[in-house]
Amino acid sequence: MEDIMTFKKDNFWLGTILGLIGPVVGFTIFKLVKYNRFTLMEMYQWMTMNHNLITAWISVSLFANALLFTLFVNARIDKTAKGIFLVTVIYAVVALLIKFFG
Repeated sequence: MEDIMTFKKDNFWLGTILGLIGPVVGFTIFKLVKYNRFTLMEMYQWMTMNHNLITAWISVSLFANALLFTLFVNARIDKTAKGIFLVTVIYAVVALLIKFFG
């Protein structure tokens, strides 16, 4: 029962986990709305041929983190928001590295 209560607290590690899950949810929504006729493998192959699609996918996926971050900041749950922000920055740096060096 104590483990469940941990997730209700202001917790940096909870924010980190949410920050990792957010882009996956964002990608899933992006795929279902924009590319629902492609399988995951077809979409992966298409994206690896065009690096601009990878950075677009990462950018759209990070929108989910922006929403999460905004919700937690507005609720003044700052440690959790910091975890989300840290992971978002790491994803953004990876997107820039892929764009410029990929």
